[in-house]
Amino acid sequence: MSNGIEQTLPAEEAPTAAKIDTPFRRFLSDFFDSPVATGATIVLGCIIFIALFAPLISPTDPYDLATVSVLDGKLPPGAESMDGMTFWLGTDGAGRDLVSAMFYGLRISLGVGVMSGIIAMCIGATVGLAAAYFGGRTDNLIMRLVDIQLSFPSILVALILLAVLGKGVDKIVIALVIAQWAYYARTVRGSALVERSKEYIEAATCLALGHKRIVFRHLLPNCLPPLIVVGTIQTAHAISLEATLSFLGVGLPVSEPSLGLLIANGFDYMLSGRYWISFFPGIALLITIVTINLVGDKLRDVLNPRLQR
Repeated sequence: MSNGIEQTLPAEEAPTAAKIDTPFRRFLSDFFDSPVATGATIVLGCIIFIALFAPLISPTDPYDLATVSVLDGKLPPGAESMDGMTFWLGTDGAGRDLVSAMFYGLRISLGVGVMSGIIAMCIGATVGLAAAYFGGRTDNLIMRLVDIQLSFPSILVALILLAVLGKGVDKIVIALVIAQWAYYARTVRGSALVERSKEYIEAATCLALGHKRIVFRHLLPNCLPPLIVVGTIQTAHAISLEATLSFLGVGLPVSEPSLGLLIANGFDYMLSGRYWISFFPGIALLITIVTINLVGDKLRDVLNPRLQR
């Protein structure tokens, strides 16, 4: 029976309208709260897309002798070839379209950096986990090897190895892996030593679980955040190392171009005013390295709460 007084009851939210907050959503929210990180991620995505689909999106095949003419060599940006094709960024000394050459070179440079980074990460993480978990003489032996490795510059180690191995994609990947595995080993060992003394590792040891299960199912997942951050930064470092080695003429052969080799091809023409042959590949290399480093810096801030502002 109504008494003339209206009572307003608080509306209940529908369960479907409740916002579900998951760790992945929090990660995305923290990562993309910065315009710089968002822009760097978009640019890096475009770079990866170009590297993956270079043969499909390139205007020409720059290393197909049937489509390359020496008469079109050293054309400035925006010039047209004898058959009416426009070279938006010009051509190099051999008449290759710089846009196409940069797409193919980016594919090689990014592939070498990612491949060497993944292999070095797997080796370094395994070695670092073994040093932290077993300790004692194993730790001392491994860390003395790491200290010796890190006492030499990475480019010097790679130069010596390539002088022995020779040129080629597989050779430079091996050289970069040997030059970089120690960085991963030291990082993982530092994180694993902190986790090694925690209760869940002691409980797993008391339950007589196998060493392999403890290391890879309990210890490794808690060491992944710093490992991912170091992996992004070292990938950019590997790309710059490969470009430097190719520029010096000891990295990749002419038949397997990279951005560093493209820069080296135009170095002799810089004094004659044909700057574009080295300038545009250099800009592409700079953008690639900077975007990877920016993404790595943001990952470091997000995955380490103590660094968050």
